[in-house]
Amino acid sequence: MSNQVAVMALVNIKPQAKYSGIARLMFNRFSLYRPQGLLLQKHMGSGKNGGFLISPSGTHQGLFCLFEGLEQANRFMHESPLLDWYRSHASELFTVKLRAYSVKGRWSGHQLQESTSPPTSGPIASLTRASIKPTRALSFWSKAPSAQTDLQQSAGCLISAGIGEAPVLRQATFTIWNSQAAMDAYARSGAHLTAIKAAMQGNYFSESMFARFQPFDAEGSWKGRTLD
Repeated sequence: MSNQVAVMALVNIKPQAKYSGIARLMFNRFSLYRPQGLLLQKHMGSGKNGGFLISPSGTHQGLFCLFEGLEQANRFMHESPLLDWYRSHASELFTVKLRAYSVKGRWSGHQLQESTSPPTSGPIASLTRASIKPTRALSFWSKAPSAQTDLQQSAGCLISAGIGEAPVLRQATFTIWNSQAAMDAYARSGAHLTAIKAAMQGNYFSESMFARFQPFDAEGSWKGRTLD
């Protein structure tokens, strides 16, 4: 079993810093700062109001970073220029560390490694991401609104965010649940189950990843919610 630790950050940037935030989303990849032990980094935009919607948000962003171990993740939390900027310009910022216990698929060809055993109690985090084939995009997005509505109404969902590397075609959903049972109930019923079945049967994705994590060291809030 590996020692990998991931960091997820969700931010809502203050309106007056909106365009500076957009510039960072566009150009952060060219930063000279290179965290020690970084294995994978994805700086992402978000749908309107931080949801999984085709209409973009000008202020919501997500950042996912995977590190070799906890020491490197902790150092990143203290040294990252982007996180420092977020802290100074955010109306809301949520960060959480993650250890994977179930991973299926890849992200940009990268295979996350399991670094903990399945937890016996919550909370539980889930990250699903996909590269959508252009010929399947219309069908995929036609099913998104009902799945988003079900998610917002699901009992046990503590945190939810729709994020993506690129508009329309490279999307992800990050959620935290109060229990495995609550997460499974949403995943295996209603509009989400219908959408997943259609995606699998229709071969919607050129690449996908479904990962579950044990979250820890959460700080801040997202849409007024915390893990305290």
